[in-house]
Amino acid sequence: MRAIEREVFGKVYLVGAGPGDPELLTLRAARLLARAEVVVYDHLVGPGILDLLPASARRVYAGKEAGHHALPQEETNRLLIELAREGISVIRLKGGDPFIFGRGGEEMEALEAAGIACEIVPGITSAAGVGAYAGIPLTHRDHARTLIFTTGHLKDGSPDLDWPALARPQQTVVIYMGLGALAIICQRLIEHGLDPATPGVVVQSASTSAQRTVHASIAELPDAVRDAGLKSPSLIVIGPVTGLYRPERERECCIAARVVSVV
Repeated sequence: MRAIEREVFGKVYLVGAGPGDPELLTLRAARLLARAEVVVYDHLVGPGILDLLPASARRVYAGKEAGHHALPQEETNRLLIELAREGISVIRLKGGDPFIFGRGGEEMEALEAAGIACEIVPGITSAAGVGAYAGIPLTHRDHARTLIFTTGHLKDGSPDLDWPALARPQQTVVIYMGLGALAIICQRLIEHGLDPATPGVVVQSASTSAQRTVHASIAELPDAVRDAGLKSPSLIVIGPVTGLYRPERERECCIAARVVSVV
């Protein structure tokens, strides 16, 4: 009787790289990186993290920036499948956490459909990094009963969000990938009842040496961010907790970064 040959595929690890500081990697992520064969990484992964890879590791850039995708998502999915079918262990390295606005769910589904084993390695999401390194508690019994994570644009690129829900008082709203739509976001929140004096911050490149922070009311935040020249990657945090922001506290909290507090 002939033996039945089985294809032996490699495994794909969807790994969260955290907000930027290499010291915020999980032990599991650091161990995987130390023995990596091939790494497919995004533009939000800091160079200090890539420095942890062995010299023999193959690096493939699959970054997605506003208006420019090195690899469209469908091609990234195909690449991961093709590499795994070569019998290679593949690390898909993503900024923050793979399952929080990182398209990890889409990649997991594509891998499962292709019969490829997939492991999820969570990372510290960018919102947690911003809160910790800017010295802003995202929840606080005196200021916020609810914490919301949302994206600044939908799959079609529009900022058509659930404005009534986002404009409720006594909550913290963290907006990923919203810098380009900041003026619209603040305008819509005010139109839906949020007090224009509500404080907010925009933090660029949190937990890295490029961290910069702008703090203002939502009525003034778009102009302040524009005047400061903040760029992506930046996270927007809106709500009463941001009123606790203090530049001197940020300098103490952000040990790993040379912080520039703009406002």
